Amino acid sequence: MRMPRPAVPPRPLATLCLALLLAPAAAAQATAAPGIPEHKVRAWAAACYSCHGPDGKSQFGMPPLQGKSAGEIAAALVSFRSGKREATIMHQHARGYSDAQLIAIAGHIAAGRK
Repeated sequence: MRMPRPAVPPRPLATLCLALLLAPAAAAQATAAPGIPEHKVRAWAAACYSCHGPDGKSQFGMPPLQGKSAGEIAAALVSFRSGKREATIMHQHARGYSDAQLIAIAGHIAAGRK
């Protein structure tokens, strides 16, 4: 007689793989955040380039944004805002935005838009 299998919670590796597979679609949708006009997202992201360099190519020792996924950028912004990640100024910048705004900014930067 077969014993019923216990319910198994999702495996972290499987969850991570699924998130990585869905990340490009999420990045594409991030700049089209409902209720946030593209021109606002573009203006917010422009502030990032003043320190992180044109098109996210690092200058003056700042971490580069170019080549980062929307998920990586959004996670960093949320970590700065919460204080989990130390910063000299990024925590102040990130505090001024909602989650939806940070996700939209991250998507815009990751997509390489200006």
